[in-house]
Amino acid sequence: MSDHIIRALAPGIRVVAAVTTELVDEARTRHSCSPVATAALGRTMTAALLLAETIKGDECLTIRVAGNGPLGDVVADTPLRHGVRGYVHHPQVDLPATEQGKLAVGEAVGSGMLHVTRFSPQRETFTGTVKLISGEIAEDVTRYLLESEQTPSTVGLGVLVDPDGSVAGAAGFLVQAMPDVTEEVLDAIEKNLSLVSSPSHLAQEGLSAAEIVQLLLVGIDSVSLFEPEPIQFQCTCNREKVGAILTGLGAAELAAMEQEGQAEIHCNFCNEAYRFEREELQALQGNA
Repeated sequence: MSDHIIRALAPGIRVVAAVTTELVDEARTRHSCSPVATAALGRTMTAALLLAETIKGDECLTIRVAGNGPLGDVVADTPLRHGVRGYVHHPQVDLPATEQGKLAVGEAVGSGMLHVTRFSPQRETFTGTVKLISGEIAEDVTRYLLESEQTPSTVGLGVLVDPDGSVAGAAGFLVQAMPDVTEEVLDAIEKNLSLVSSPSHLAQEGLSAAEIVQLLLVGIDSVSLFEPEPIQFQCTCNREKVGAILTGLGAAELAAMEQEGQAEIHCNFCNEAYRFEREELQALQGNA
């Protein structure tokens, strides 16, 4: 099943779930990520999509995991609704698996800060910042929601990487308690969470986001499921925007590039390459 996201409401509970296998694998390919970098980036991108469903449709957000581990910063951005892009500063860094045989994401991320920035259409920004708990991403986003947005939540994120490096399954879910939630509903959610396997394994087994929601809400009545929406890796860069950035560097810098014969610019978020030949650099100098 292609990548998709779904929202659900139950008495006192809001749930969002997403299957992100294809877009995480596209990010892996674009950035030539190692397995541990794939897992860190995939979890962060999935988290960004989940959080984006809890804000107004005309807003967007960026998650920056600023750890002191060998991966450096891990960044995910939702520039358009149901679209996400992201990168890791050092995507080819890899580490041995943990004693439990899992990817060492926490060690690769290290300690540091988690920043979540929301952008309104008027480009007003709000940034919430919390300390990283584990660097495993899910626990850190859960802490952000509680401390910065005062919303008790549970976040589950997972990326399963095959021996050949490709993504076998990626998914995530977000469960949030509303002020009117009852103890009975909370007890049911807690029991269900203890029985649900990793989101990545659920995706690998072929479960849809709706089926993941249903597992989380077993025993709870009056569940309303919205229609699933497709999601994808999506960057907003283009040649015109990159040209504008080059123009902003000034005539002197452009002249130096012209002497080199050409300039090649890579987008951080999608790693797309834009090459500008000497004649194009000359034209840009006229606008600098």
